[in-house]
Amino acid sequence: MNERITIGQLYPSKMYPAVKNAAQRSLQRETPATSFDRLFRHELLKFSNHAAKRLEQRGIELQGDQLAKIQDAVDKAAAKGSKESLILLQDMALIVNVANRTVVTAIDGNSMKDNVFTQIDSAIVIS
Repeated sequence: MNERITIGQLYPSKMYPAVKNAAQRSLQRETPATSFDRLFRHELLKFSNHAAKRLEQRGIELQGDQLAKIQDAVDKAAAKGSKESLILLQDMALIVNVANRTVVTAIDGNSMKDNVFTQIDSAIVIS
């Protein structure tokens, strides 16, 4: 599954339909407006214009399984109270605003060398 990132494109945090029964029941009780609002604010991974441009410039294409891993990493960072997180995945680094669930920038392996990451409060290494 080869997915391309476009500016302003959103990805659901759960790329696969494996949702726990309790979560399904709670979603069924919500009105469509509250369900969409909850999904939009809490479960979508967004890419800023800057991040989308960096992905394109650096030839980084994220696969569906990679997006799911990034989503999980953001969930873990949020659970620990992180605000700005560095996510290291294979040969790329992403800076994510955890509260907004927004990828702020993306860096490929070659650009990471001799680079200093500032204004982050957590780092997550995904294998």
